[in-house]
Amino acid sequence: MSVPYETAAYEPPESPESPEEHLARLLGRALNSFELPDETIRRLDCALAHDSSLHSAHHSAGLHRETYRHTWLLADGSAVTLWELVHNTVPGSDPQHEVYVDDEELLAATDRLPLPVDTPDFELAVLVHLTPFPEPRHEYVPDDSADHARRLLRRAENPDQPEAGMATLLMSEAFAHQITQAFGRPCRTGRPGMSFSLYEHAFLLRDGQEISLWEVEHTATPDRRHMCEVYATEDAARDAMERRAARLG
Repeated sequence: MSVPYETAAYEPPESPESPEEHLARLLGRALNSFELPDETIRRLDCALAHDSSLHSAHHSAGLHRETYRHTWLLADGSAVTLWELVHNTVPGSDPQHEVYVDDEELLAATDRLPLPVDTPDFELAVLVHLTPFPEPRHEYVPDDSADHARRLLRRAENPDQPEAGMATLLMSEAFAHQITQAFGRPCRTGRPGMSFSLYEHAFLLRDGQEISLWEVEHTATPDRRHMCEVYATEDAARDAMERRAARLG
C-alpha cells in the first residue's frame, strides 16, 4: 500500500519553482484564495525563497485530509507562512484545496471536516516536526549590495582576505545588506593613538542564504596610517586585531 498523501498534486516539478511560481500554483488550486488579505499577497511579491513541507495527515474510511506549511523568505528579512488544507468530501472524490494565513484558521477549518470515527479502512495520523524556517539574523536593506561587496574587498589590504569564490558569489548574488559595528571581546592596545573598529557586513543572497564579511579598521601601522582588512569570520578578524596590537603595542 502506498502512503496516502503521496498524490500527483504534490510530485515535485521537473525544475525548481521560483517563489512567484509556487505562490501562483498554490493560489490557483485553493478554493478560498480570494479570502486572503491583500496585504499578505503584496508582501509575498518580494519573496526571495520558499519552503514547503507536510505538517500532518489523517486518512479514514475513504476520507482524507492533509495539511501543508508553505513559508516564504522576504527581501526585508521577514518570513510569511500560509497553511494549506487538502481533503475530499466523499470517499473517492477529487481533493479540494483551501489556504489560510494562520494555524488557528486552519484548525477551525479542519474541525468542520466530516471524518468518520468508526470502521476505518485504515487510519494514519502523522505529525512531522519540522526544522523551523530560518529567520534572517539581520534587517536587510535592498540596495546595490553586489557593488558594496566589490568595494569592500577592493579596499582590503590583508593578504589572507576571503577567497575569490566568496567575492564572485557576493558580486553576482547579493541582493541586500546591513552594516553593524561589532563589539564584545576588547582588543588591548598599549600604544597611544592606536585604534581598532570591527564591522560586520551581512549580505542576503537571492536564494535566501546569509553571508557575512568582517571588516577591521585600524591604525596599527608603523606610521599610524588608517588600514582596512577583511576576513571571512569574526574569530579570524578578532585574532588579526590581537596580532596587530601585540606587534606594535
